[in-house]
Amino acid sequence: MLRSSPKGERMQWIQIYDPFGRWWLSTLVAALPIIVLFGLLGGFKVKPHWCAIAGALTAVTVAILVFKMPLILAAMSFGYGVAFGMLKIAWIVLAAVYLYDISVETGQFEIMKESVAGITADRRLQVLLVAFCFGAFIEGAAGFGAPVAIAGAFMIGLGFKPFHAAALNLIANTAPVAWGAIGTPVHTLAAVTALPESDLNAMIGRILPFAAVIVPFWLVRTMVNWRETFEVLPAILVVGVSFALTQFFWSNYVDSNLVDIMGGVVSIGAAVIFLRFWKPKKIWRFDYDQKATVLSRAGEITDPVGGEWSAEKFDGYRTAQTYSAAQVLKAWMPFAILSLFVLLWGLPSIKLAMNRATTPSFRVVLADGKVRPGPPGWNVPYLHDAVYRSAPVVAKPTSEPARYDFNWLSATGTGCFFAAIASGVVLGMSPRHLLKTFLRTLVRMRLAVVAISFMLGLGYVTRYSGLDAVLGLAFTRTGWLYPFFGTFLGEVCSELHLSSSELIPFSCARQTVLGESWAKWSMPNPSRLPLLPPSRSVTRELFSALWHGILWPSALSWESSCCSTPMSSALPSLMDCSS
Repeated sequence: MLRSSPKGERMQWIQIYDPFGRWWLSTLVAALPIIVLFGLLGGFKVKPHWCAIAGALTAVTVAILVFKMPLILAAMSFGYGVAFGMLKIAWIVLAAVYLYDISVETGQFEIMKESVAGITADRRLQVLLVAFCFGAFIEGAAGFGAPVAIAGAFMIGLGFKPFHAAALNLIANTAPVAWGAIGTPVHTLAAVTALPESDLNAMIGRILPFAAVIVPFWLVRTMVNWRETFEVLPAILVVGVSFALTQFFWSNYVDSNLVDIMGGVVSIGAAVIFLRFWKPKKIWRFDYDQKATVLSRAGEITDPVGGEWSAEKFDGYRTAQTYSAAQVLKAWMPFAILSLFVLLWGLPSIKLAMNRATTPSFRVVLADGKVRPGPPGWNVPYLHDAVYRSAPVVAKPTSEPARYDFNWLSATGTGCFFAAIASGVVLGMSPRHLLKTFLRTLVRMRLAVVAISFMLGLGYVTRYSGLDAVLGLAFTRTGWLYPFFGTFLGEVCSELHLSSSELIPFSCARQTVLGESWAKWSMPNPSRLPLLPPSRSVTRELFSALWHGILWPSALSWESSCCSTPMSSALPSLMDCSS
């Protein structure tokens, strides 16, 4: 309801949690945006960007017509979410894919693939190096579908069939998913719950490394039988333990930005060093590696995430070419530059200097000479401190702040973009070539940017309209059974291929509301409930890995009997589905 205020003062609106007087009906209506989103995604197989648009429009409509949110507040909360998604998430993904495109354009990506093939010809070890280690690096840099698409293209270049490459990368992506896209899920988690990011990051880093040790084992087990899995157990342990320890150390003692990137770098380095002194007793390869395969009739295969390759270059078995150490280092250099830039952009002293110089309203001095308290940035017009949460969510009416820090220079995506530019210059690309490549990347990623932006707009509308609180209050009625029902809802979210960054805005706010309600009942550690979504997303994918391990033989049989089209020609659709 609207709170009356003197003329000239800002609007104030108190959230309504039961407009129908029947909690179950109010909850059902509050869930409509999610029902529309999931129904279109899972039931009607609609493109993700259209699902995000439909879900956002439904949220705005429900907020205005049913929960009586003023139109201006609904519009501003949606715009606030879109702006957050554009700068904090979509910009990172776009810049990381741009770096990948530069690597492909300059031919360095091919050398990277050949360098891995030169380390070992064993498919089990190649999966560990590419799908798990390199995939974790890409997850840390770009997130969303990029690891499956980029690492999948890498594996196809090594001779894996696209079906195998996509499936294996989906399983390998389990371990790093909670810190995807430069720690975006953790940043978003802190933003929507108003809890300290450092505490959340540390707690996640203490829970998930155990899964990081298990995933490499099941990744190999998915491909081969138990005996052949244990043949490479030493390498599995080196990769898994090095990655898990790095996750724990970096999340607890450094920051959330580079957890996956450093985990990928350390695990790759540890594996490469280990494989110089240890080799499996026998080299394991797929049965199709030694068989001639039918080449695609198409002259080129196009990967929607970037790059084109001639079909004959990766269809069937090829022996690796030999490159000098200097050539290999040059090929991997773009990703080393990316790590350096992200590290520099994350240093507090550098970030503070950039923010002070370029971020509007970063430090505001009030009329009384005191520095404005709270987070930096612009007060979102009409929205800042205009929405009030009320009982039973909070003990007394509490305003919801809304400040947008337009940190265009210190944003992590800008660091990734500068890393791409620097890599292109070092690799000899002209300014015109760099611009042309960026425009191609922008056109190809336009729908992903729309989907990300509208998903965050949806999340922020549910937050400021109180829809998240309605759902949270409904779950408080399940009492101690909440872990079951909450996990079930998270399972639905994950299975419909929402990324962690998209899932967290409506999942974590609900957990926070639930935690505040449980605190009234003196239940233990309610503040840890927001850790459920990122932890659940990893464990859900872990059990998915077990399930894929059971179904893998059936999948191979299905492929050989039902797929008459050469697998290389299916690459675009497989990569599109995975992203």
